[in-house]
Amino acid sequence: MGMNIQVAINCADPHMQADFWAEALGYTVESDPQGIREIIDAGHATLEDTTEHNGVLVWRTGSACVDPEGRRPRLYFQQVPQAKVGLNRLHLDLHFPPGERDAQVERLTVLGATYLYEGHQGPHAWVTMADPEGNEFCVA
Repeated sequence: MGMNIQVAINCADPHMQADFWAEALGYTVESDPQGIREIIDAGHATLEDTTEHNGVLVWRTGSACVDPEGRRPRLYFQQVPQAKVGLNRLHLDLHFPPGERDAQVERLTVLGATYLYEGHQGPHAWVTMADPEGNEFCVA
């Protein structure tokens, strides 16, 4: 079996983050309420470990979104008590086909991202944005 990569992102609201990034990337939010119920029924978790999001039973402190084609990494959002401080040590770069960058920046802004600044290095240009919790990412 080959290795899979998951990117784990600390956040305050994992469900809102999973919703944003699923829409931003064309991913789907993972949902397995029946699996959660089976884990609770087996005694490995309690209802206090869960909540509802958009009318669906979910884990309270985590949510994930996945590439429906299974080619790109799974993003897992885990709730942490600390607020974000400073720049991310790791960020996502979203590369779109030539000529689409500005339209994608606009689309991501409508979804809740914030335009931060434009960067250049040689012939390359990108826009640095922040997701709804302030995590930076780049759009090229």
